[in-house]
Amino acid sequence: MTGEMAPLVIWGAAGQAKVIADFAPQHGFEIIALFDNDARVASPLPGVPIYHGSAGFEQWRATHQGTAHFIVAIGGSRGSDRLALDAMLRAAGLQPATLVHASAFVATSARVGQGSVVFAHANVCAEARVGRGCIVNTAATIEHESVVADGAHVGPGAVLCGCVRVGSCAFIGAGAVVIPRSSVGEGAIVAAGAVVTRDVAPHTTVAGVPARPLAAPASLQR
Repeated sequence: MTGEMAPLVIWGAAGQAKVIADFAPQHGFEIIALFDNDARVASPLPGVPIYHGSAGFEQWRATHQGTAHFIVAIGGSRGSDRLALDAMLRAAGLQPATLVHASAFVATSARVGQGSVVFAHANVCAEARVGRGCIVNTAATIEHESVVADGAHVGPGAVLCGCVRVGSCAFIGAGAVVIPRSSVGEGAIVAAGAVVTRDVAPHTTVAGVPARPLAAPASLQR
């Protein structure tokens, strides 16, 4: 890559950050700082400093000159955290990056929202829509006309068949399959390997083949 690299910061310093660091330079980005709310976390990227929590972010802002882009690399069922950090970083004047790995396929009629990441060998097919602050993990497939709302995470190898609807901040686990024209509600969790054959209600966790809601703990059933 020639020319000057654009500065990129990542909030979340675990595995997602490591994967993003591998291909961010393909998009002309140089990672200049990491942030994490856990003060015990060290930087996984040699030479890249890490700052902790909101105080660390303000410390970085006080010394950084110019603009920067950002990605929130917090996966799993923490979509609401991802969107809250997205909003905070935008309000602070940072610009969301959108990263698509060179080996991923995104159809010309598909759309991927700001602040979202599409990892290696993933597929976002014809007229699919991926919202803001989403994660489409390695080898995941979002088939034609499916819609993935803001803050959702589609895990490695998961398959959303045609015309699926995934609500905001939902999490589709690794290897799960959602059959055509099904919906997964806001904040719902589909466990790894599950096969969704009927709509999943918001804030419900389902597992198995076919997928069924998990029983709430006894302490929550009173």
